[in-house]
Amino acid sequence: MFRVTREIDFCYGHRLLNYDGKCRYLHGHNGRAIIAIESAELDDRGMVLDFSDIKRVVSGWIDANLDHRMILHRDDPARAALETLGEPMFLIDANPTAENIARLIFDFARGQGFPVVETTLWETPRCFATYRA
Repeated sequence: MFRVTREIDFCYGHRLLNYDGKCRYLHGHNGRAIIAIESAELDDRGMVLDFSDIKRVVSGWIDANLDHRMILHRDDPARAALETLGEPMFLIDANPTAENIARLIFDFARGQGFPVVETTLWETPRCFATYRA
């Protein structure tokens, strides 16, 4: 089995609903997504997937949808105020935990036909969450 990985850095904000700690408040992170892609065979170029294709597709989507945005639960009460201010948001149907953001990136990459096996989201230099199918 062959594996390639691509790291993608981006900044995002969020807050957690139904949470008693500091993360219940709006705050931001310098995140790092790591996308792992595997294949038993290499293509005619000798590659699992070209790193530039991962960058173009996955990094492009992250830049357009998650970077410098508030990632919030669709029902977050702060949504209306942020919309009024014109703040950029990305709304999801789950609490925007590191676990759920890792899955969000996984699902996007898989939906693009990439044979992704896991994604990891580093929320801080010491804390990360991984999602694998």
